[in-house]
Amino acid sequence: MKTAVMKKHIRARPEDYRARAEVAGALANTYRLMIVDALSQREMCVCELVELLGCDQSTVSKHLSVLKNAGLVEDRKDGAWVHYRLACPCVNDLFRCIEDVALSKLRRESERLGVRRRVL
Repeated sequence: MKTAVMKKHIRARPEDYRARAEVAGALANTYRLMIVDALSQREMCVCELVELLGCDQSTVSKHLSVLKNAGLVEDRKDGAWVHYRLACPCVNDLFRCIEDVALSKLRRESERLGVRRRVL
């Protein structure tokens, strides 16, 4: 009976959760988060991202490929240049949510430890 009750609360099919996990997994890397944050401000080419991240071009290209395969980033060719942009600006809302969760966790940990400093 407990299983039947649990299934009522699952709103999507397993393949829908796999697609969500792919997007979440693509964001589970510091450099990829930095790329998404940079692209939330404007379209950029690989060379700009290389300079921003301090990584070599092959590393940045690999991260862009992961983001593109997850549907987070799109590219546009302009001659020899390839420019990248966010495929869906709602990622910014997700970032705000993640920041809220992180700040809430930090506040709880500070309270638990009795730290009396201001948390962002």
